[in-house]
Amino acid sequence: MTNKERYIEWTEQQDFVPIFMMPWWLDAVCAGKEWDVLLAEDENGAIAGAMPYLLRKRAWYKYIVMPQQTQIGGIWVTAEITADRWRTAEVCRQIKEQMDGLGLAYYYQQYLPGSLCVDAMRGLGFKTQERVTYRLDDLSNLDAVIESFSKNKRRQLQKALSLHAEHDKMETEDFYRFHSNCLAARKRKCSYSREFLLVLERKARRLKQCEILSICNADGVPYAAAFLVWDKSSMYYLIPTFDPAFSDSGASSLLVLEALKLAREKHVVFDFEGSMDRGTAKHYKQFGPTAVTYYGVEKYYKPLFRLAIWAQKIREWGMH
Repeated sequence: MTNKERYIEWTEQQDFVPIFMMPWWLDAVCAGKEWDVLLAEDENGAIAGAMPYLLRKRAWYKYIVMPQQTQIGGIWVTAEITADRWRTAEVCRQIKEQMDGLGLAYYYQQYLPGSLCVDAMRGLGFKTQERVTYRLDDLSNLDAVIESFSKNKRRQLQKALSLHAEHDKMETEDFYRFHSNCLAARKRKCSYSREFLLVLERKARRLKQCEILSICNADGVPYAAAFLVWDKSSMYYLIPTFDPAFSDSGASSLLVLEALKLAREKHVVFDFEGSMDRGTAKHYKQFGPTAVTYYGVEKYYKPLFRLAIWAQKIREWGMH
């Protein structure tokens, strides 16, 4: 049995594994690329922890990075050792030894908030980068949640009274087209392809773990929309977008409120899904969330790869 086959079987036996680390998710976001798993075992040979990863290649370099639209990766340990620092460190040590044998030039993954694996990997010589997402944990009293919105966001909700929400009425291809057009109006392009979204939506839809939420006017014209995904713990504001032609309509604020209502129905935390962009973070902060720190863990195995990355960034900057 391969590591991937063992991992698939193992995830089926766990009470909880984040959506971003589930085999079906990895199949979707890594379609056409190579993903695999490194496994750590306990003294009885049972899986104690796992690190699914996307292996990429550039020239003669091999490297591990996060797949598209995937917030969390890294090492996931079994529930019984989640709070055990020593056993977590042993899992990370085993994973690190296997990583050393992959011939990597570079490694980067983002770990779940609060994971003890971050400290363990830091102790094994990896660098860490602090990142922030914003979450609303308690949605039981929606009136109190709305009261925590900034005055500006509450004012926008008043503007949006003539608009309405549509749940799963927008087709996936229409959402992609709408998102593309919204970005084009800002002279930007989608970071993912139509095919990527179709595959992801199909797999998530099969498990009833996604929804396309849209905010429309009385004639059904969309002003804003979002592709939402969730697991047993959290709902993620994965791909939100709005038409800049209607930026004063309040649609983007109503979109968030309707997404919060859906998360409340499902009894999960609402996660704005990463907010490292300053403008985006400013927008999200006005909904009264809690800032949650998580970490990117990285290591350059080959210093020359750092130069290749810098050269690529310089080329990208030159295109803008």
